[in-house]
Amino acid sequence: MKVLVYPPNSLILADLVERGGHEAVVLMKEIGEHVRDAEIDAPPLNVTEDDLKRALRYVSVEEPAGLKGRIGLLTPLLDKAEASIILSDAPPTYGCMGCAVADEFFKFLIRKRGIPTLEVKYEGGEKLEEAVKEIMAFLARLSQEGETTTSEKKG
Repeated sequence: MKVLVYPPNSLILADLVERGGHEAVVLMKEIGEHVRDAEIDAPPLNVTEDDLKRALRYVSVEEPAGLKGRIGLLTPLLDKAEASIILSDAPPTYGCMGCAVADEFFKFLIRKRGIPTLEVKYEGGEKLEEAVKEIMAFLARLSQEGETTTSEKKG
């Protein structure tokens, strides 16, 4: 199953998703596709026209350029996601959005999508072990649901 991790550039969450047997939907892959695109003149500094068109489906034209650029870049991740994990209040070492408005708005879009979502609050220390267990249990449930759905399709 394709699992969107949030923050979308979190290598730690992406690793947990892959260890859980799923595909991590992350910003690094999206940026990788962008920098290999011939339309980009000076990667990764430019935002394409397609990015802005995608952003305008979700935010008004009056919003700051940074917000539109981030949302335009992130929405393809949301379109690919079949489930998501949101780590709230994480330090920047877990991944950073760089913009509080884009951060809150994108979390809203994830919740609105209605896909299976686990929200875990970062508390650090020994509590982090509990969060990892909760994430791995969520991923195991996704695997079981995926197997059930696959066997129902075959039968």
